[in-house]
Amino acid sequence: MTDPDGPSEAARRKGIEVELTRLEESAMYSGQMQFELTKQWRSVNLLLGIPASVLAAVSGAAALVSTAGRVPAGILALIASGCGVILTTINAAQRMNLAAAAGNAYLEIQTAARQAREIDSPYSSIEDARQALAELTARRDEQNKTAEPPNTRAYRRAQRNIDSGGQTYAVDETTTTTER
Repeated sequence: MTDPDGPSEAARRKGIEVELTRLEESAMYSGQMQFELTKQWRSVNLLLGIPASVLAAVSGAAALVSTAGRVPAGILALIASGCGVILTTINAAQRMNLAAAAGNAYLEIQTAARQAREIDSPYSSIEDARQALAELTARRDEQNKTAEPPNTRAYRRAQRNIDSGGQTYAVDETTTTTER
C-alpha cells in the first residue's frame, strides 16, 4: 500500500543521506584509482625517460671519443630514440598530471558529499538537501566523463589501499570508539 501523499519527510531525508553516502563512496574509489593511475604513469615516465636520457648521453660521448665507437654509439642512439618515441606517443607525463587532477577532483567531491551528509543535510530543508545532492551528482558525472578509465591493476591497488585504511581518518576511529 502506498501513501497517497508520497514518502514522508523522514523517508526522503534518509534516501538523500543514503545517496550521499553512495556518492561519497563512489568518489572515494574513483579518486583512489586515479591516484593509482598517477603512480603508474609516473613509473612509465621514469622507466622510459631516464634510460632515454642516459643512452643519448652515452651514445654522444661514445661517438665523440673515437671513430671505433661509431656503431655502438649509433645503436645506443637508436635505443634512446625508441624510448623517446614511445614516451612521446603514450604521453605519460600528461596522463600522470591528468590522473592526479582527476583524483583531486574526486577527493573534493568525496569531501563535499561527506560534509553535506553529516553537517548540512540534517539541518537543511528537503529541497536544499536534494539540490546539494543533485549538484554533487552532476559534478561526479562530469568528472567521470573526463577521467581516464582505470585499468585492473589500478582498481586492485585502490581496493587494497582503501581496505587497509588508507582513506580512514584518525578522528573517525576516535568518534566510533567514543560513541560505543
